[in-house]
Amino acid sequence: MNLAAQTAPGFLSPSGVEIAFLLVGLVTLGAAIVSVTTRQLVHAALWLVVALGGLAVEYLLLTAEFIAWVQVLIYVGSVVVLLLFGLMLTKAPIGRSPDADSGNRPVALGVAVAAAAALVWVVVDAFRTTWVDLDGPAQGSTGVTGEILFRHWVLPFEALSVLLLAALVGAIVLSRKKPEGERD
Repeated sequence: MNLAAQTAPGFLSPSGVEIAFLLVGLVTLGAAIVSVTTRQLVHAALWLVVALGGLAVEYLLLTAEFIAWVQVLIYVGSVVVLLLFGLMLTKAPIGRSPDADSGNRPVALGVAVAAAAALVWVVVDAFRTTWVDLDGPAQGSTGVTGEILFRHWVLPFEALSVLLLAALVGAIVLSRKKPEGERD
């Protein structure tokens, strides 16, 4: 028998990284569920921070450091802060929000389960025969990711930055108070 086959851990003997990946994944899933089901908007945003931070830790465990830091900087740092500023600028209710629950939870749960099943089916079908070249450059490394981003995805990133800037300017304009004498 091959020496490598004898020393490689099997399915029933996971490594520490695999156990950490599973535990962080469970915490991330729990935070995402609480973020969606809570009735307090600020708490939902804070649980979203935990869920997105958990995804960043998962990327770190997969040795995709660049993607992990992009996750932290863009999603945890920018999107959630923009969401919290939007809540503050629009004077959204801080406590329990009675209009945050429409009573359509069974329908929403059915749609969510159907969408998750469709997504899993599409991803499994798309990557069933994909071959990963382990001898080539690491796909999550900064060099490879930067080369792919700046060669093929520059225009979408620039369009997204203009869209986020327009959303921020729109939120500021909508939240301004009009002077007493000014009419609509």
